[in-house]
Amino acid sequence: MNTLFKNLSNELINKNVRPSHQRMMVLDYLVKNQCHPTVEQIFNDLKSKLPTLSKSTVYNILNLFLEAGLIKTVVGEDQEARYDIITESHGHFKCITCETIYNFNVNIDDFTSDDLKEFHIASKDVYFKGTCPRCLSNKNKLKGEYL
Repeated sequence: MNTLFKNLSNELINKNVRPSHQRMMVLDYLVKNQCHPTVEQIFNDLKSKLPTLSKSTVYNILNLFLEAGLIKTVVGEDQEARYDIITESHGHFKCITCETIYNFNVNIDDFTSDDLKEFHIASKDVYFKGTCPRCLSNKNKLKGEYL
């Protein structure tokens, strides 16, 4: 067993999750593809390696990982759930051109409001939208071609 899979297996065991082959493959996928994938992306990318995998199995595995605190859900303006292997506080930036979601460091605890001092806050999320540097560069290259 390679070191990465052994570490992932230990991570599942530490969270009281039995490390089945399908669970290991989904967790490995999330570690290697930190692109905030959807269920559809995970399923499509793994089905050739796991022919018996179903979309409902992917949902069940992700829900198990969520309950165990191994992953977080990122929900943007399209209300489509995406999955994040990084569970520490951080922000997300979604490019409106290529639809890639990027992580960025931010101290979320600095975000406070006196308007909410009587509320119990269960979670905090920072989500920005705009255009990423790669897409801005591509747009600028295209503009140069048409000048």
